[in-house]
Amino acid sequence: MRIGIVCPYSWEAPGGVQFHVRDLAEHLRAAGHEVSVLAPADDDTPLPEYVVGAGRAVPVPYNGSVARINFGFLSAARVRRWVRDGDFDVLHIHEPAAPSLALLACWAAKGPIVATFHMSSPRSRGMIAAYPILQSALEKISARIAVSEYARRTLVEHLGGDAVVIPNGVDVSFFAGAEPKAAWQGRTLGFIGRIDEPRKGLPVLMEAFPRILERVPDARLLVAGRGDPAEIAGHLPPEVRARVEFLGMVSDEDKARLLRSVDLYVAPNTGGESFGIILVEAMSAGAPVLAADLDAFVQVLDGGTAGEVFARGDAGDLAERAAGLLLDDARRAELRERGSRHVQRFDWSTVGADILAVYETVTQGAQSVAEDERAGRWAARFGPARDREA
Repeated sequence: MRIGIVCPYSWEAPGGVQFHVRDLAEHLRAAGHEVSVLAPADDDTPLPEYVVGAGRAVPVPYNGSVARINFGFLSAARVRRWVRDGDFDVLHIHEPAAPSLALLACWAAKGPIVATFHMSSPRSRGMIAAYPILQSALEKISARIAVSEYARRTLVEHLGGDAVVIPNGVDVSFFAGAEPKAAWQGRTLGFIGRIDEPRKGLPVLMEAFPRILERVPDARLLVAGRGDPAEIAGHLPPEVRARVEFLGMVSDEDKARLLRSVDLYVAPNTGGESFGIILVEAMSAGAPVLAADLDAFVQVLDGGTAGEVFARGDAGDLAERAAGLLLDDARRAELRERGSRHVQRFDWSTVGADILAVYETVTQGAQSVAEDERAGRWAARFGPARDREA
């Protein structure tokens, strides 16, 4: 099958949607399909052979964050050329409601289109206001996928229609097989995310950490992600700051090693999450998880049975639960075992098969429609077969 995938966000700016697109493309290629990905990227950005750069992205506020996207006449021309040259059996676009390549591709495409909706936002005035502009593109979509029930709910409430829920995928074996790093072990808490983005919740964790140290004096906090450490930790007392290590951006391999090493992974996010791929990665690596009680996180954690949750934004509750888990080896072992069982449903072997089933459904439907149209044109020109035989 020839598959075109459109990533709306800049390829060089790591994020959940970009990782999902990358992993999906590589899973499909490994299964023998021809895949091309179109994504915003600067001309000098190193790209995998299957990714086509669509030009420089610009930062735009979107869904409580800053998304790097491109949208305009030049981008539209590149999208049309890519769609034409690709001659895809199916086009899979991500976040078609964003002003991005995905929306442009939806307008340009003529064949079967599958759209995945990632965003979860209970009150998006912008999406509602943009509906008249989006409508012509959305009507061309053959099948819709939402990465969670909360992303599906956002779609239904703001744009109408419905979607099948297929979660983000993870290569479970990649994380489970990572080698722990001794320097990252021993009473360690882990956090991975953009430290300069408030909704990722690092300020909440920083507020909680001195209280954690009161109960667990030898605890350490490892922070991986882009941003200026001084902005987030400059106010900490020296004795507390000494127990926090900022690792900066880490490779996929080191991310897996970090998650395999820590005693507890903490996700203090404050909102705007439709899924929680980092929780799945942590469980895949065998890390016990403590997460904010966002609806999407609770769902990923199987209703809170595969990990523990605390009251969102409540540093005191976070400190109490994190310290309790660091001091309770048996409870962490229980969470590790439950998480490792639960995470199998997110493995690409399952998720990829579900997405391929959607592709096959829309391509078969398109083929059936084309055959009906050909039969209709034949009948209009030559008359029904029985009339010709008479």
